[in-house]
Amino acid sequence: MSVTVDIRAVDECAARADLRAQIAALEARGARLPATGGPRLLSLGELERVRDGLAARPAGGGGAGEEAARLKLERMLADPRAHRWARVPLAALCEPGCGAYVVRPRLGLIGMLAGWWEVKLSSGCP
Repeated sequence: MSVTVDIRAVDECAARADLRAQIAALEARGARLPATGGPRLLSLGELERVRDGLAARPAGGGGAGEEAARLKLERMLADPRAHRWARVPLAALCEPGCGAYVVRPRLGLIGMLAGWWEVKLSSGCP
């Protein structure tokens, strides 16, 4: 009994494993995987495109929008009174969850009249 091995299948398995490892490393660096339309087996070409897209993005994945949101949050935390009712969603900070940082009066109406403002993280999830 002889066993035949398809060299292309072995090479493709190794290539897939290598591309998946590269994609995992890029995701760990902070880049996000683009939507692929649901679970499915990607071809080698698709895996390479995903890897190249992730590699082209800056570490942290956010860019100018994320940086602006972080700066706004820092200012809100430093002086809540000057940023009444300001809101920064977690999505703008590229963080998981559906909440938001919101400047609100402490103790409701009494706090609003007294000028007691604070930054709270709302859950935001229904």
